[in-house]
Amino acid sequence: MIPDTKPKNRILIAEDDPVSRRVLQTFLVKWGYEVIIAEDGFQALAVLERQDFPRLAVLDWMMPGLEGTEVCERIRNELNRAYVYILLLTARSQKEDILKGLESGADDYLTKPFDAKELRARLLVGQRILGLQDHLIEAREELLFQATHDALTGLANRGVILEALHRENSRQLREGGSFGIALVDVDHFKYVNDRHGHLTGDAVLRELARRMCASVRPYDIVGRYGGEEFLIVVPSSAAAGTMGLAERIRKSIEEFPVRTEAGEIQMTVSLGVAISDPALPLDPQELIRVADDALYRAKDLGRNRCELGTPAEPAGSRQSDAVAMLVRPVSI
Repeated sequence: MIPDTKPKNRILIAEDDPVSRRVLQTFLVKWGYEVIIAEDGFQALAVLERQDFPRLAVLDWMMPGLEGTEVCERIRNELNRAYVYILLLTARSQKEDILKGLESGADDYLTKPFDAKELRARLLVGQRILGLQDHLIEAREELLFQATHDALTGLANRGVILEALHRENSRQLREGGSFGIALVDVDHFKYVNDRHGHLTGDAVLRELARRMCASVRPYDIVGRYGGEEFLIVVPSSAAAGTMGLAERIRKSIEEFPVRTEAGEIQMTVSLGVAISDPALPLDPQELIRVADDALYRAKDLGRNRCELGTPAEPAGSRQSDAVAMLVRPVSI
């Protein structure tokens, strides 16, 4: 579950005794908390399993239905969720009881009758711990994004898009069916950099990446293959469907000029398409070779066009080595 992005002032009180519950609620409201009430363990568990569950909870140990420790154990067994800071409240004070409560998954332990200042202090500690944990999660996710996405365009980077290609190839070998890829190269991109500068060139690439993403299906994968070249993996698609997608991309880029600080710049792309179908399945290297040959043909025929490659066509004089196709940059 995604952590609650609201301030961590929502708190669950799970207490079956109405007097104790009212006392707790009075203090917490006074301290600025938004209080949610549960009168037994099952109600508490239901609240904590909601999509908008509170991140703080004060649970009485002894409750009807489920004890506070049982609620703790069930919540801790749900791994794919944001953390809930749980404070157990009970009349038990033996060390064995404290150990049992903490082993169940509680974060802290407060004996009855509780001191209001001590309760508030421990809840403040809980809020601080939740904040630190959320910052760590955000940092981890940011590092993961940086490791898997192109810094300029935000698309999948070269390693990720090639991994997607291999994954789709493995799926085809297991389940059959067709899939395609499209290599997209920006026409005359060097001219944009030479005339308007690299910052303008970067802005152009970002806009073209946005248009490509808007033109594909939700489960197609667009990645930056290198320089001004992009690779699109198109699952569950034969030649007609993949060529249709390629043509949508071509039109979306040709239709409107790209607005930059240097002015509007008219851009086009050339696309080479390759298909792996059950009658002639191709491995990833061969697919890229075929798509690359088709891309070069599109360039030779005037650019701003889509060409469908065939496995039987000659590799071409510029790059025929399939392994080299996976590592070379393209700049045309």
